[in-house]
Amino acid sequence: MRYSVKEIFLTLQGEGGQIGRTAVFCRFAGCNLWSGQESDRSKAICSFCDTDFVGMNGSRGGRFEDTHALADTIEEIWGNRDYNQRFVVMTGGEPLLQLDDILVRLLKERGFYIAVETNGTLPVPDGVDWICVSPKAGAALVQDFGDEIKLVYPQKDLMPENVAHLNFKTFRLQPMDGAYKAEYLQQAIDYCQRHPQWRLSLQTHKLIGIP
Repeated sequence: MRYSVKEIFLTLQGEGGQIGRTAVFCRFAGCNLWSGQESDRSKAICSFCDTDFVGMNGSRGGRFEDTHALADTIEEIWGNRDYNQRFVVMTGGEPLLQLDDILVRLLKERGFYIAVETNGTLPVPDGVDWICVSPKAGAALVQDFGDEIKLVYPQKDLMPENVAHLNFKTFRLQPMDGAYKAEYLQQAIDYCQRHPQWRLSLQTHKLIGIP
């Protein structure tokens, strides 16, 4: 399989249950809920995305013709850091349009703990260690179980109570970014205080200025 990758970089995980952990992020190009073009945003299923996943022009991005080449690049970026702490986050766009069993197997052979951040419209391959699902209103949820559900809040047609029954270990509410982020933050705080099943999730990488 060929892979279209926007960027691959070393950072700290900024959100969710693995927050603060050193990670290689592999951001795949493309998504099934928005083209990534601003001209299409208003009619997209996911119209509030804050990530650039268009093209392959980011750091170490490109078209990988071979699965081994992509796995080798991820391993190279991790470098000589602690082998037992190897951690890669598959993200996008929508990573499950491209992440496959072969890539998962090769990364596991290299000692990586694999996390995926997905909108949940496609099934996660076997072997992924950490599943984070961020469902979107108007999109059918196929991957309805995992380690954490991270609901961007508020979404008019997808409220926390609509997904609170699903089989996830933790439930996280993340205020929507944008012009009203301060207002949405307060709304999320209020909701979590009223419904302790939900934990507030913040994008700490943006707060401290790392990718």
